[in-house]
Amino acid sequence: MATPTARPALTKADYAYSEVRERIMSGALPPGAVVSQEALAAQLAVSTTPLREAMRRLSSEGLVVLDAHRDARVAPLSAAEARSLFEIRRQLDPLAVRLAAERRDDDDQQRIRESAATLEPLDPGSGLAALQAHRAFHTALYRASHNDLLIGLLDGLWDKADRYRRAALEAREDSPDDRARVRAEHQAVMTAVLDGDPDAAEEHMRRHVVNSLGRRAIDVLTDD
Repeated sequence: MATPTARPALTKADYAYSEVRERIMSGALPPGAVVSQEALAAQLAVSTTPLREAMRRLSSEGLVVLDAHRDARVAPLSAAEARSLFEIRRQLDPLAVRLAAERRDDDDQQRIRESAATLEPLDPGSGLAALQAHRAFHTALYRASHNDLLIGLLDGLWDKADRYRRAALEAREDSPDDRARVRAEHQAVMTAVLDGDPDAAEEHMRRHVVNSLGRRAIDVLTDD
């Protein structure tokens, strides 16, 4: 009988990164919040050295801004960045599902169906689990494109985009009609990909992005 391979233990820097990232994504550390690295290290029961390593990693992902001193700031949200994210996703997401409809294999189809089973439209009360389910569905679609560079680009945008989704949700609660529309859009994209219809997949995804929370965030932040 084979001995199970033990999972590598998290380093202190990895642990600090995971904890701080979760606080940012959940909104516990809101956009623009000033973070004392010494105080945060004490909360996490780590020294400042692994925390600073974690903060540098988060800075490289655009989630925190480091200054010349010991404090850091959660990256603020802006209408300009929301617009940039929307413009990129309006082009890349439809391309990804077009390729997915052309290239998906049996494993891809299974992942897409499984991720869709736990998917629900987001609302102001959505926690990290709901956001992660939303991400898992889109990631399954992206992976089916079998274009590693495209998958990496879209995955790299996701954390930034999730913060803008949350800002849009907090500004206005969706109606039942909105939630029904989102369910229908997800179903339409999935069906087109599984049916191998690239034109329909591309069009449904383009419509989904145009109606998205990311698009709404532009208006919310412009009004602010």
